[in-house]
Amino acid sequence: MAYFEGKVAAVTGAGSGIGRGLALALNRAGCALELSDINETGLAETIGLLERKDLGVESRVVDVADRQAVFGWAEAVASRHDHLDILINNAGVALGGTAEENSIEDVEWLMGINFWGVVYGCKAFLPLLKQASGGHLVNISSVFGIVGVPTQTAYNAAKFAVRGYTEALRQEQDLAETGLHVCCVHPGGVTTNIARAARSNRSEQEQAEFAQRFEEMTGTTPASAAAQILRAMERRRPRLLIGRDAKVITLISRLFPTAYPRILAALGGKELKEMVSGDSIV
Repeated sequence: MAYFEGKVAAVTGAGSGIGRGLALALNRAGCALELSDINETGLAETIGLLERKDLGVESRVVDVADRQAVFGWAEAVASRHDHLDILINNAGVALGGTAEENSIEDVEWLMGINFWGVVYGCKAFLPLLKQASGGHLVNISSVFGIVGVPTQTAYNAAKFAVRGYTEALRQEQDLAETGLHVCCVHPGGVTTNIARAARSNRSEQEQAEFAQRFEEMTGTTPASAAAQILRAMERRRPRLLIGRDAKVITLISRLFPTAYPRILAALGGKELKEMVSGDSIV
C-alpha cells in the first residue's frame, strides 16, 4: 500500500496475535516500526518474520500497565523520530469467571492492561502524533465493548471503557484541528492465543477445552484483521467492526438493545456460527 510508505508506526502487543499481524502488514506496506510487548520471546519472533528489514525496526519490552514504562518507551521513540504517524494500542488480556468469582486483584490486572494501557499509550504518544501530517490513533476495543456477556464482566468493563474514551477523544477540538484520525476497532472472534492465556478459575483441562471451543468459533485470522485495520486507516474510518460475528452481534444489539442477551443466549454457539458463516450479513 503506497499510502503507508515512509510512515512511522508504533504497535503495542506486537509479540503475537493481531499485534503481530499488524507489525507484518505495516512492514510490508513500507512503515518503519516501533514495537512493544511484555513477551520478549514473542517480540523477537515477530521481528524475525518481517519481510522488509531495511525499513528499520526498534523493539522494547513494555508492560503497558506500567505508566512509567509506557512513557519511557515514548521518550525513546521521540529520540529517534520527530513525529509518529501511527499508534495502535493493541495489547490486551482476558479474564474468565463471574463477577463474584473474579478476585479484585485479577480485575485490577486486566483493567491495568486493557484500559489503562490504552490511556497511557494515548497520553504518552499524543505529542508525537500531533507532529505528524494526518496521523492515526487506533485503539483496539472488542465486540464485547458493544454487548455485555456473562463471565466477562471485567473484560466488558475495560472494552466499553476503551470505546467511550476513544469516541470522546475523537471529538476533542484540539485534536480535530491537527487532522489526527482516531479509530476504535471492535474485533469479533480472532484466532489468537488470548483464550489460552486467559486467567480463570477453570481447571487446566477445562481451560484447554474452552480455548479449543473459542478457536473453533473464530472466523478471522490476525492477518485478515490487520489488513482490515490498515484499510480503515487509509479510509479514515472512525469505527471498524472485524468479522461477521461482530457485525451480527452489533446488529442484534442495535435492533434489540435490552433483549439482545436473551436472543444471543437462545441462538447459542452453533446457531450463531451458522448465521455468521452465511452470506446474508455484510
